[in-house]
Amino acid sequence: MKFRFLLTFLFCTHLLLAEDSTAIWNQYELSFESTSQLDNPIYDIKEFYAIFSSPTGREVRVNGFWDGGQNFKIRFLADEIGAWRYETKCSNEGDQGLHGQQGQFICIKNTNAHEIYQKGAIERSPGDYFLRYADGTPFFFAGCTAWNGALKSTEEEWDKYLDHRMQNHYSAIQFVTTQWRGCEKDSRGEVAFTGSGKIEINPSFYQRLDVKFDEVNARGLVAAPVLLWALPKGDGRHFSPGYYLPDEEAILLARYMVARYGAHHVIWLLGGDGTYINAYEQRWKNIGRKVFTDYHPGVVAQHPGGSSWIGEAYKGEDWLDVVGYQSSHNNGEWVVNWINKGPMANTWDELPPKPIINLEPNYEEIFHRITATDVRNASYWSLFATPPAGITYGANGIWPWIQYEGEKIENHGLQKDLSPSTWAQSIEFPGSLQIGYLSAFIQSFEWWSLKPAPQILVEQPGDLVYNKFISVVSDPTRKTILAYTPKKQPIKVRNERGKTYNARWFDPIHNVFVDQKGNFSDQTLILTPPSEQDFILVLSSVQ
Repeated sequence: MKFRFLLTFLFCTHLLLAEDSTAIWNQYELSFESTSQLDNPIYDIKEFYAIFSSPTGREVRVNGFWDGGQNFKIRFLADEIGAWRYETKCSNEGDQGLHGQQGQFICIKNTNAHEIYQKGAIERSPGDYFLRYADGTPFFFAGCTAWNGALKSTEEEWDKYLDHRMQNHYSAIQFVTTQWRGCEKDSRGEVAFTGSGKIEINPSFYQRLDVKFDEVNARGLVAAPVLLWALPKGDGRHFSPGYYLPDEEAILLARYMVARYGAHHVIWLLGGDGTYINAYEQRWKNIGRKVFTDYHPGVVAQHPGGSSWIGEAYKGEDWLDVVGYQSSHNNGEWVVNWINKGPMANTWDELPPKPIINLEPNYEEIFHRITATDVRNASYWSLFATPPAGITYGANGIWPWIQYEGEKIENHGLQKDLSPSTWAQSIEFPGSLQIGYLSAFIQSFEWWSLKPAPQILVEQPGDLVYNKFISVVSDPTRKTILAYTPKKQPIKVRNERGKTYNARWFDPIHNVFVDQKGNFSDQTLILTPPSEQDFILVLSSVQ
């Protein structure tokens, strides 16, 4: 009898596997057809969602979304292998197409070798300063800024760009998901939505965007979409939804995109270039709470405007998983000091532990004055100013997606009169490649154990000359010490624990190590880089 039951179970499982299955950490999509008369579906259907029941008995609520006509969809990222069940709920209980639909499917092992499919979705690591995969493995955020990439690119362009980023150790792609001040319409001349006091979604816009999201994840990269661009000043601000939409409509639009793309591997950038403190603080806290306080897929960050720090003001906002900041596109004294001596560096250990990431340091070639050296300086300084969690690269031809020589940037002041290099030229810029080197370099260590350690420097040259600042991180035991110097100058390190070290220099320009002969055990270690450029000193304890 037991044998017959086992055969029956295996047979039914085989049929279900063949007919309705998905791999773990893959998107699973359900389609439904509403039986209601709909005028404006995102208002007419107040709630539409499914309760998914896992093989171990967990219940997960996942919101659905309208996809044109009478069509609705629910997308789900299954995180357990085995048999799942679901049942839909609709605020209009009389809608037989949306309410009370039931089903089941089998979740199987994923054969895709990319880490997001083997280790799982990105999440906050509670009590830590870094993100992690679902299995607990730390995730290093190495982002590239392609704000207009998903809106303007052809499929061939997008594929070439993503392949290049994947091959060069990037892990996340930042892009915009609506019309905004830098792109008033997409490549088809369409917008994501119309209206302001009351909005209407354009499903065809998002159906094209679906493909761009899919291709990001297909390469093992994490999508980092901006939901509501929000800069409240400058030309074209009235094209940016985070600026002009009322709270209710901003929340509605953001929730729509979270429902649509939540089954992708995502890190949400709720706002882009916004002011999230002072007069705007309560608005953005309200939006964040309404969009993300309940269960939601993905990790949430904010992308503030230049030299704006939200860490203190948002320390009680648990929906915010990543404290993002933007150091601005400047290599001058004020900006350099803000990175190295500002609130991030001085207060990170006074806030609830969360990743702190510079989501917009110097863009290479911006104003035709920012060089690869400026990019490296800002990136390494930022990375070591707080516990390392990630960094973002940008180029002045990639973010607006310049497709041909002479093309201008929309609504960006002085930038409108300049002709950046194309996106295809820009991905080969020295800084573009060198941030990939940075990503591979830092991940060769147990980087998640490193913390800023300025106290072990005997002297700080940056106190006398701002752009000679040496930044240092170390693990708690001083087993590993990394010190970044922007110029050839002595690095003097207190050997406070009497350890013996071997030393290497990492060349961030050419992606090579240069050994320093001998072991070092003096009370003060004094080492000077081998040539006139920036280097990272790597001290490794031999005890």
